[in-house]
Amino acid sequence: MASVLLVEDDQRIRESLSRRLAERGHHVESASRAMTGVEMALSGSFDVVVLDLGLPDVDGVDALAMVRAVSAVPVIVATARDDEREIVRVLDAGADDYLVKPFAAEQLEARMRAVLRRTANQADDATLVVGGLLIDLAAHEATLDGEPLALTTKEFELLAYLAERPGTVVGKRELLAEVWRQPYGGADKTVDVHLSWLRKKLGETAADPRYLHTKRGVGVRIVSPEQ
Repeated sequence: MASVLLVEDDQRIRESLSRRLAERGHHVESASRAMTGVEMALSGSFDVVVLDLGLPDVDGVDALAMVRAVSAVPVIVATARDDEREIVRVLDAGADDYLVKPFAAEQLEARMRAVLRRTANQADDATLVVGGLLIDLAAHEATLDGEPLALTTKEFELLAYLAERPGTVVGKRELLAEVWRQPYGGADKTVDVHLSWLRKKLGETAADPRYLHTKRGVGVRIVSPEQ
C-alpha cells in the first residue's frame, strides 16, 4: 500500500478519490492549493503525488517543476487538459504519468502501481553503462565519456529505457507506451523528435550513428560504438 499526496482543488473530486484510495488501504493526504502541495511533497513522506494542473494559486506545471527540482518522488498528473502538446510538455517537465479526467479510482490505482514498480526497478539497478555512456538512474544524470549530458526529463527516460535493453530493437509504440505513458496510441513523431534531440547531444546523426541505430519500420536500439 502507498502513501499518497493528492493535490486537487475540486473538493468533490478530492474527497471522492481520497475515500476510494483509503478504502483500498492507501494512506492519503490532500491539499487544495499548489504551494501547500509542494511543501507537503518535499517532506519526503509520500510514495507518490497525484497532481492536478488547474490549481487556484500556481499552475500545476510550475508546481511540478518546483517538486522535480529537488525531489524524485513519482508524480502522476491528473487533469482535464487533453491536448497532445500539453501532455508531452508536462511529461517532459518531469511527470511520471498523465491521466485525463474523468477517470475511475481503479485506473488511478493501476497507474500508481505501475509507477511504483518502475521506481522499485530503478532502485534495484541504479547505474547503466553502454560504451562511454554512464546513466545514473537514482540521480537522474547521464555522462558521455566523463562529460555530463544536459538532457530533458524525457530525453533521459528515453535513453535509460533503451540502455536497459542494449542491443534490442525497441519499437516506437513500445516507447510511447513505456516512456510517454500513451498505451492507447500517440504520434510517432514524438519519438522521432526526441531521438533527434538525443542524437545531437550524443554527437551523432541518424545517417552516422554511434549509439542509437534505427531499423527502418521496426524501431531503434542502443549499442556500444565498440561493438
